[in-house]
Amino acid sequence: MLRFHTQTAGSSLTAQQPEVNVVRTTIQALAAVLGGTQSLHTNAMDEALGLPTQEAARVALRTQQVVAYEAGVTDTADPLAGSYAIETLTTEIESRASEYLEKIDAMGGMLRAIEQGYVQREIQESAYRYQRAIESGAAVVVGVNEFRMEQESQIPTLRVDPAIEQAQVERVRAVRQRRDSEAANLTLEKLEDAARGTENVLPRILDCVEAYVTVGEISNRLRAVWGEYREGLTM
Repeated sequence: MLRFHTQTAGSSLTAQQPEVNVVRTTIQALAAVLGGTQSLHTNAMDEALGLPTQEAARVALRTQQVVAYEAGVTDTADPLAGSYAIETLTTEIESRASEYLEKIDAMGGMLRAIEQGYVQREIQESAYRYQRAIESGAAVVVGVNEFRMEQESQIPTLRVDPAIEQAQVERVRAVRQRRDSEAANLTLEKLEDAARGTENVLPRILDCVEAYVTVGEISNRLRAVWGEYREGLTM
């Protein structure tokens, strides 16, 4: 009845002792599966340092496969059914989420809450409380404020060949040269018209894609109509 995707918490990954991120990701992936997720993404161990290397991405994939094929948790539809702890936490999450929704509704909706800076203030306050907890030792982060090493471990990080950028630029240039420019411009104009009104823009975006309009060109037309979000300073 409820299908949802889960991604492990990138915010929990640490640059210190990055191998420990494999353990963090495994626990989070297992929790997601126990919770009934239908789709799962596992972060790579090196994502606190940069884009994942092929080896790190493979370990992340193998993490999912071990949970799926070796752990046995997928053999039961609801392996934690009846757990008082889980049911209590679920009720608490539901209650606190409802409070948030009621507060946002009272502001006039999510768009109004964003405009007032409420959402950004809540994110900033949460990050501040967490950082204070780490610095005070109330929250333990392995390798960061406890169980540190004098000599930090080094793992390979991804280095992207600059030639890839130039090759992609040439590919885009070639597409623009061989596409029907008149048809591409027409679809962009229709997209802009739709964006200025109340029409569903998704079919217009698909028309643009079929006319070989680039993502950048589509985004620029939408920016011209809707502008671009600028994060406000909140205190």
